[in-house]
Amino acid sequence: MGIEIERKFLVAGDGWRGAAERVQPMAQGYLNDLGAVEGGLQKASVRVRIEGDRAFLNLKSREAGHTRQEFDYPVPVEDARQLLGLCVGGLVDKRRHYVRHAGHLWEVDEFLGENAGLVVAEIELEAADEAFVRPDWLGAEVTDLQRYYNLALAGRPYAHWSPAERDGAG
Repeated sequence: MGIEIERKFLVAGDGWRGAAERVQPMAQGYLNDLGAVEGGLQKASVRVRIEGDRAFLNLKSREAGHTRQEFDYPVPVEDARQLLGLCVGGLVDKRRHYVRHAGHLWEVDEFLGENAGLVVAEIELEAADEAFVRPDWLGAEVTDLQRYYNLALAGRPYAHWSPAERDGAG
């Protein structure tokens, strides 16, 4: 069983761009929606993702917050393309930038399409209480705000958010 311990933050400024060591375009969709997971009808999100010449089927348990069960399985890219056609909600297109800072690898997701304008940074940790150095380009933490989950963005993209929601307000 895989456990993911991840924290998510808004990004304040472009200071991370010069430190990005690589970028990976990604397209992903969900075979279920936030309502099914929130309402308890399903206990995990089911995601299909294509990143470059690789594709994955991913399941994440429904717990909110920084610690969840996660399972990731490679699938043929052509299968993933067909599965994306079965997804509910919209597709989430983004560019993931990999940025190292003070011994940790940050994933900075720059969203495209209906989620354009949203940029978030995620860090995966070994333990929930693991200390890390905050880069100066890191903004407010949004780990516990469900609307920032990719599953939520597929159903209600950033383009539909109010100004208060875009500022990271609860």
